[in-house]
Amino acid sequence: MDKLPIVYVRGYAGPTTGIDTAADDPFYGFNSGGTHVRVDGDGDPEFYQFEGPMLRLMLDEGYQLLVRGGQDAYLQSIPDGSLSNVQPSIWVYRFYDTAADTFTAPAKRPFLDGLLHRVEAKVSAPGFDVEGAATGLYDFIKEILAKTGAPKVDLVAHSMGGLIARCMLQKISQTPADGQPRTPGAELVDRFFTYATPHGGIVFTAGALNQLEQVIGPAGSEIFSPPNMYGYLTKGAHWGDEPPQDWDPRVIPPEIFDPDRIFCLVGTDPQDYGLSRVVVGPQSDGLVRIQDAQLTNPDTHRAYVYRSHSGRYGIVNSEEGYQNLRRFLFGRFQLAIRLGGLDIASTGADTAEDADADAKWQADLRMSVRGLPVVMDEHLAAHYCPIELTAELAAPAGQDGLVPVTSVFLLTPGSGPGAVANRCRFALQLRVFRVLQKNGFFDFSRHLEQIADWDDTLIADIGYPDDAPTTGEPQVWAAWNSAVSGVLAKNDPIQDKPLELAGIGYEIQLPEMARAILGGGSTLCFAVTDRLPAGVAPGNRSA
Repeated sequence: MDKLPIVYVRGYAGPTTGIDTAADDPFYGFNSGGTHVRVDGDGDPEFYQFEGPMLRLMLDEGYQLLVRGGQDAYLQSIPDGSLSNVQPSIWVYRFYDTAADTFTAPAKRPFLDGLLHRVEAKVSAPGFDVEGAATGLYDFIKEILAKTGAPKVDLVAHSMGGLIARCMLQKISQTPADGQPRTPGAELVDRFFTYATPHGGIVFTAGALNQLEQVIGPAGSEIFSPPNMYGYLTKGAHWGDEPPQDWDPRVIPPEIFDPDRIFCLVGTDPQDYGLSRVVVGPQSDGLVRIQDAQLTNPDTHRAYVYRSHSGRYGIVNSEEGYQNLRRFLFGRFQLAIRLGGLDIASTGADTAEDADADAKWQADLRMSVRGLPVVMDEHLAAHYCPIELTAELAAPAGQDGLVPVTSVFLLTPGSGPGAVANRCRFALQLRVFRVLQKNGFFDFSRHLEQIADWDDTLIADIGYPDDAPTTGEPQVWAAWNSAVSGVLAKNDPIQDKPLELAGIGYEIQLPEMARAILGGGSTLCFAVTDRLPAGVAPGNRSA
């Protein structure tokens, strides 16, 4: 089977009234699209129709939904292996249905009892349990694999759904049931994609709110308290157990699940969300802090998009989210991009006036792919998430002068919109600037707002020469925009000669202006992995 079944796990719905609303949606919101992008040139919201990730998976990748009155009931009614010859399928794990009030007739209650029940339904969710939901997810995946014959599934989760999936991977699948061992989650799940999941919990700016959340979080929200997460993310732990001092909820043990098979999509727009943005702070998607929406495993992939946690401008019903999802699941080429050979120790406090200043270097990044109307990744100081060059170099992983920049996933050449038959193209804009502080305050005495010390864009083509087979080791052509003459679209590939493979990847020297700031030997390095197994025709899914 070339493409694996996709299992979607939705996020937190709140109290019973919210759960009832979620249960009324046949696909738990995964089908929702959008008609708004930010604003046009006149400052008005501009119409832009995105069909939604579920429909786009059907249109772009040939997926289908097999509902037949209820996916779970349909799976249980057919024999094992009966779906082995059908198109790849999408499945929605409806874990909230058992906690909904809409599938049974309301009980007759005296007036006061009925009034209290209606109030309770707005503040509590007595039918939901995170470990129960994770156990159901394990059983659901096993059922899907039995009926489809697929070796594994891909998990796609929004918000709390990612924590349910992690509980299944890290605890439920590692814990025997009725004395019999379960199948480890890594043998059931191939790739794991999260939209705005609070991997580090939900943390408020006020300490009292964090304590309240941990003890009596309303409507089951106590599961988002970082100390409470230890109980359902750790094999052998129980709810309420005190985590070890060095335990970090943002880490998935590599022996449990390969971090390279995980992608965290992080929202950076808090303004389009609800009142929670006031107590969570601006460095968030309105509900989850940027630093908590990602795992800290070094090999985990991540991208930042200017979208809120949910709603009209939400991360799930965005084209940015879908395009990152599609390329992570089905992209043929995987590129790990790093800045190399950096030496900025002598370029911080380089004047007498700066001698008593604390100088730090940061970089803004924008990454876009040819043929798409959206930016795929944005690390921006304006969105509170620049690349911290000084801090990265000071970390153990940066001691060799290497700083991780981003990961890029590209489809098989010729298969995407705007594709040239043999090559994919992406652009990486980098802006490097210095931040000065004195006595803990910004020093703006020589500051020029929005003016970078260095600003340029790398244009890169990945694939094969014209009229050559699209197999074998891919080649890379790359050039800095400042060195390209004429219209970019007319330069294809962007340079006459491809880069030469050096060591474990390709390198291109930074422009002279950048080397004067970042070090004379500074380069941009990218390692290219062809995810297509040997002998498999281009266009098929890597296993």
